[in-house]
Amino acid sequence: MKWFLRLTAGLLLLVAVIAAGGYLYLRTSLPQMDGEIRLAGLQDEIRITRDASGVPHIVANTLTDALFGLGFVHAQDRLWQMETNRRIGAGRLSEIMGDATLDTDRFLRTLGVYEASRNVLPLLQPDTRDQLSSYAAGVNAFLGQTGPTLPPEFLILGVSPEPWKPEDSVVWTKMMAWDLGGNWAKELERMRLMAVMPPEKVLEFYPPYPGDPAHPLPDFREMYQQAGLDAGRLYAAAPEPLPEGAGSNNWVVSGAHTKTGKPLLANDPHLGLSAPALWYLAHIQTPDVDAIGATLPGVPAIILGRNQQIAWGFTNTGPDVQDLYIEKINPDNPDQYKTPTGWADFEKREETILVKDADPVTLTVRSTRHGPVLSDSHRKSADMMGESHALSLAWTALRLEDRTPDASARLMAAKNWDEFKSAIRNFNSPQQNMVYADTDGNIGYYAPGLVPVRKPENTARGKIPVPGWLADYDWDGYIPFEELPQAYNPPSGLFYTANHKIVPASYPHFITSDWSAPYRANRIRGLLDHDSNHSVESFQLMHGDVHSLMAEEFLEILLTTTPADDLSRDALIRLSTWDSHMTMNDPAPLIFSAWIRNLNKAVYADELGDMFPDFWRQRPAFLLNVLRNRGNQGQWCDDQSTPDQVETCQDILQTSLQTALQDLTARFGTSMPDWNWGDAHFAHGDHLPFSRIPVLKDLFDIRVPSMGGSYTVNVGRNRLKDEQQPFANTHAASLRAIYDFSDLDKSLFIHSTGQSGNILSRFYADMASDWAATRYRPMSTRPEDYQANAIGTLVLRPR
Repeated sequence: MKWFLRLTAGLLLLVAVIAAGGYLYLRTSLPQMDGEIRLAGLQDEIRITRDASGVPHIVANTLTDALFGLGFVHAQDRLWQMETNRRIGAGRLSEIMGDATLDTDRFLRTLGVYEASRNVLPLLQPDTRDQLSSYAAGVNAFLGQTGPTLPPEFLILGVSPEPWKPEDSVVWTKMMAWDLGGNWAKELERMRLMAVMPPEKVLEFYPPYPGDPAHPLPDFREMYQQAGLDAGRLYAAAPEPLPEGAGSNNWVVSGAHTKTGKPLLANDPHLGLSAPALWYLAHIQTPDVDAIGATLPGVPAIILGRNQQIAWGFTNTGPDVQDLYIEKINPDNPDQYKTPTGWADFEKREETILVKDADPVTLTVRSTRHGPVLSDSHRKSADMMGESHALSLAWTALRLEDRTPDASARLMAAKNWDEFKSAIRNFNSPQQNMVYADTDGNIGYYAPGLVPVRKPENTARGKIPVPGWLADYDWDGYIPFEELPQAYNPPSGLFYTANHKIVPASYPHFITSDWSAPYRANRIRGLLDHDSNHSVESFQLMHGDVHSLMAEEFLEILLTTTPADDLSRDALIRLSTWDSHMTMNDPAPLIFSAWIRNLNKAVYADELGDMFPDFWRQRPAFLLNVLRNRGNQGQWCDDQSTPDQVETCQDILQTSLQTALQDLTARFGTSMPDWNWGDAHFAHGDHLPFSRIPVLKDLFDIRVPSMGGSYTVNVGRNRLKDEQQPFANTHAASLRAIYDFSDLDKSLFIHSTGQSGNILSRFYADMASDWAATRYRPMSTRPEDYQANAIGTLVLRPR
């Protein structure tokens, strides 16, 4: 026994020593933040001081050197994120993750985002290309060091990073445009629905924006049936589209509405939560540029932020810049497709996808005059020989006219409204609602972007796939920059956007028919009007506002429900006294959310059948039309699976409440007072790829209780179709910023995790709790401020 105990103790000690050694070894992957490093490729010295939050302040004599420094610190702190991002854009995930990501790689190779990034590089301005090259040199200078260990993800997966290239930066800006442009998915969804219901019913399911007319959909059902395209498989292979109601907030007020008499500007872009966060905060200072704000690791620019004269903030305009086309193939020559002037040859290229632990996959990618043939992404070359139709995509971000990288440096250096407009003229994709303020007291708004002009005879209005061989559906140029939505010093002294319809009925151009519901916009306007003397503090309260106008509207209907049992009665009593605030320590928001989730299922799961999970999401405008029986839409409440009886909307209100409460009881126990929205609605920053792997997900994912809902200003969207975690907050304010023009160095920032992407760093998740509580970090460009509690200064010198 003594021998056994000694042996066990020895083994445990050995394991502890190995674990400690492994931990100490992995800690060498943390960045050097102090001292001096000599590197090739530098023109002059760069000083990088990290403040108390780990935010780098990069001081250089030229912008190219400063961007070299930005590339270096991005690689120090977010190398794995950069590696995965460029692999996503290039369709190269399967090289490191195996065939689990093969369908996604096939789709992205077919889409050709990386190809488009390479093609546009020679067309960019020379100084833009220099900046992209200098940034890449900074990343590669870090990779070329012999000392640092790679972050844990590289070691676990056995991956070595390749040298960074300028197109790796360009591709991620295009992937951001893809994430923010979901019109193609809605077109595909409507096409799929037409297989099970007539166009009029589809139009009910996707109602127009409040106050807009309901334009009839062309009946292309016969064409879709003849085409025989596997739309469901294509939809499944593509990256998941934005959730319903997705979007961001920004607002700006002039000095007439503030306590200080100076403008205030706020911004909180809503994006998918991840670990680490999408954004990385940084400050760049040169003799010509002194800008601070949010950067995207992999991209050489301050994307959202301010300099010493102006500040700017973005939300997604959500334009319809994507159209799907049904292409007719020549029955006598499968290498040709039909155009308005006759048959034309497909353009072709071969793509080889390397797959870990499997044979490479070769893909033939075809393109038409509209764009890539997406339907090829799940077909083998042999399958194409007998096809009669194909599905292609036209998208502005794939066009050579997209010169968005040319805007970055000019925006960081702009000093007034005219220079701001000149800089964003080249901001082509994705179209953004940009609010503006400057130190002279001016405020403004502009929505730059390439937005296609559609012909009057295009009756589809970008809602469904259209015949590619008819000229009626071709684009007719783009909306001129001068005619894009804009405002400068509006008479109201304020401007706000929340992805709602930002143009009046008199606006001469079509932008989209898929605006987000105006709940957030109406709430923001109400809060701006409520206080005539705004301050940084009132803007902070607005960022944290969780009053749901959507819940308020639905409660008027839901509370007419007759309870079927004691549990339902208790739930209705709680909801009757609830103030529609999606606060954390309250069961009412959870009961409401569960009820809405099950109500969606009860209304349309029977009509959609097997397709239902792809369509299970928040649909408030549609549900209101059904529950109020507008245009006899109450018929949706009748369950198609019970032909011998007719269910009413009151019936399904009652049964969906019961179902919701049974589900909550199974998940959270029988004590309703203990149900808690904050815990169920935890903000989930998932790690790619370890969020899908037991044990590792507990190490790498970031979770924190959170408030808000899908339609509150402090937004927190959940996936209704996620059976495991249907209430988890997966899409929220990825960044919050408030710019104070009484003293710009008192401006505030926060993002959802921390500056580092390395789980061993104290900056991996140190912002998460502050973010969830709508607290902020000050970020000053004054050396005396950021040097006061600095954690180190690293000097990069030419070798």
